Amino acid sequence: QVHVVESGGGLAQPGGSLRLSCAASGSIASIVALGWFRQAPGNQRELVAQINSGGGTNYADSVKGRFTISRDSYDKNTVYLQMNSLKPEDTAVYYCNVYLYVSMPGRPANYWGQGTQVTVSS
Repeated sequence: QVHVVESGGGLAQPGGSLRLSCAASGSIASIVALGWFRQAPGNQRELVAQINSGGGTNYADSVKGRFTISRDSYDKNTVYLQMNSLKPEDTAVYYCNVYLYVSMPGRPANYWGQGTQVTVSS
C-alpha cells in the first residue's frame, strides 16, 4: 500500500509565497515521477509541475518562472513546490501525484494525495 500526504497549503496575498510538501511512503520499489496538479472550482485538474527520476522538470506555462518543483536531497520520496509571486488565479486545490512501481518487474501506477487548498486573496 502506498500513502501520499501533502502539507503546506493555506492563504497567501497576491505576490506572496507558499511552499507545498508531499511525502510518499509504503510499498515503493521505484518512483518514475512526482508531480503537482491543481483543480479550481468548475475546472479540470491540470498539471502544474513534474519532476522525473533523472531530475528533469516540466512546468505549466502559467507558472513558469514563479513556481519551482524539487525533490528532497535526502529523501527522494519527498517533493516540494515553491510558489512565488502568487496570483489569485493560482487559487485551487493542489494534489500531489506519484507515478511509481510497487514492485519490479511490473507496471507503474499513479497515486494521489488528498489535496491541499491554496487560496490567494487580499
